Amino acid sequence: MTIQLLNDRYQVIRTLGAGGFGETYLAEDTYMPSKRRCVVKQLRPIHNNSQIYQLVQERFQREAAILEELGGANDQIPALYAYFSSGGQFYLVQEWIEGDTLTGKVQTQGLFSEGAVQELFMNLLPILDYVHSKHIVHRDIKPDNIIVRHRDGKPVLIDFGAVRESMGTVVNSQGNPTSSIVIGTPGYMPSEQAAGRPVYSSDLYSLGMTVIYLLTGKQGQQLETDSQTGEIVWRQYVSHVSPIMAGVIDKAIAYHPRDRYPTARAMLDTLQSIANPIPPTQPLLTQPTVVSAPPPQTVPVKPQSTPQGNSQNNILIGSLIAGGLIGASVIISQVLTKPSQSTADKTVLPSETPTTVTSPVIETPKFIPTTPFPTQSTSSVNTISPATTTAASTYFWLSQRLVTDTDLDGKDGFELDIMRNSIFASHGRRFDTPELQDYFNKQPWYRPIYSPKAFPPKLLSKLEQQNVESISKYQDRYGLRYFKK
Repeated sequence: MTIQLLNDRYQVIRTLGAGGFGETYLAEDTYMPSKRRCVVKQLRPIHNNSQIYQLVQERFQREAAILEELGGANDQIPALYAYFSSGGQFYLVQEWIEGDTLTGKVQTQGLFSEGAVQELFMNLLPILDYVHSKHIVHRDIKPDNIIVRHRDGKPVLIDFGAVRESMGTVVNSQGNPTSSIVIGTPGYMPSEQAAGRPVYSSDLYSLGMTVIYLLTGKQGQQLETDSQTGEIVWRQYVSHVSPIMAGVIDKAIAYHPRDRYPTARAMLDTLQSIANPIPPTQPLLTQPTVVSAPPPQTVPVKPQSTPQGNSQNNILIGSLIAGGLIGASVIISQVLTKPSQSTADKTVLPSETPTTVTSPVIETPKFIPTTPFPTQSTSSVNTISPATTTAASTYFWLSQRLVTDTDLDGKDGFELDIMRNSIFASHGRRFDTPELQDYFNKQPWYRPIYSPKAFPPKLLSKLEQQNVESISKYQDRYGLRYFKK
């Protein structure tokens, strides 16, 4: 076997791959004492015309400089060691990443869990955010181009399409350099990229399709598309993915770029909010309601901590800023005393009296697991307040455990309707009621896919179906319906 030496320096060990643009080799750098291993990519232009060759050379140098900058600043992008031309062909020498591609991972270890997919998102999106900040679109994100590095388990993004595009340079009728090829892989690139007009969210689409492969084992070409919307239909192949994660993926792979996340950072922010959610049982304070009470009480407020003798007492001080009250703040002070003491003082502190509290007694603040909802007694029925536009995101626990009457007690018809319909909304259902549709349109996680009639009931798990029925029966039992449909 003949051992090839490239540029009188790089000794080829074996061929890693070959395609229309050239070949890729694993090689040793004979100039380095360590004989470090590297990847040498041999790239050849699609034309041999001398004028085009000069243009290709200029573009190749420019793109190689971009790769040098990207790899030099991010350790999850291979470093560029060198580039050169020889015999009419161009060569890149890059860092060798020891690891397994995501394709290899699926083949040897099976499908990914939701947790593994979320971790992959969290590791790859910062890379894309950085790449896009340099005005670069990768254009070929797929399972084969993401390597999980052995030494630290981090995903590494390889094989940028920029240099390969330079190999397809031709001259148009105006004498300007252009590209005659489309970079990308069928099944993983969106329609605008296939038309030669990639945008930053094109990479998010490709990443979403990559994750679907990890969850289902199906390539993009094996998945059906909705004949009306053009959206990829994939959810029926997975049962271990939560509705909120499925919604994130759906938004990433939306047919039209305007319906996707605008940036990798926006998608990352959404995933981080999922990774650190507010537990459904954690209460949020609502504005306390002032009720009629005995004559005002005057209670001294001490700026210092309690005396040493009360060291076993726990003091809880909560403060609320009431949006509709200008120049005033509500302070709720509750002292949990020894077993022999069973009451706590509750007062309102005006801003102009910092040491003395004078106020009517107020009702203990109501604790609910969501932001405040309008009640049916509001002056504008079926008008949804902007303050409610994120409340439904706290109801994803309805896909994880059975609802009880305790969860429903104290809620009005509006909140119960939102709870019940959030189960359908999490699976991409649209609604006939305009006000209800408008409510969910304002939720950042909502990705409408199915019309009410076309919604497949099988998307709901058995637990979700039980919760829908339980909430509906509870509403009928107590006459708590807000929306007509």
